[in-house]
Amino acid sequence: MSKLEDFLSSKDEERIVEAIRNAEKSTSGEIRVHIEKNCTTDIFEHTMEIFHYLKMDNTKQQNGVLIYVAVENKSFVIYGDKGINDVVDENFWNSTRDIITSHFKTGNFAEGLIEGIDKAGKELSTHFPWKYGDTNELDNTISKG
Repeated sequence: MSKLEDFLSSKDEERIVEAIRNAEKSTSGEIRVHIEKNCTTDIFEHTMEIFHYLKMDNTKQQNGVLIYVAVENKSFVIYGDKGINDVVDENFWNSTRDIITSHFKTGNFAEGLIEGIDKAGKELSTHFPWKYGDTNELDNTISKG
């Protein structure tokens, strides 16, 4: 098995998808997780490409958040669209990164992603609360490349 297949178990993936669903219950924001074996280019630039490929830049309020993970590189990026970036505290993304990193360092990848998703969801619900008529604009599954 490749490292990508070993990164998360199917049970872990189910828990992460459930965390996304729970986080999005109280917000119009959208959260996605994308996992790839490795990234051979600039990881931040590649994350922006994936963000666009997943159509996360098409949300009405520009409030999508992507957690991109390059397994073999042992790297990840949390990328928020303009709407969320305009309203969060300047340290929000760094503190979210630190939470995920602390779990990744001990091999608790699912827990790191779940806590990062939860933190992003709470912040999204503060600035973009769910309102009657809001629909889930994007798929909640984990995408892989």
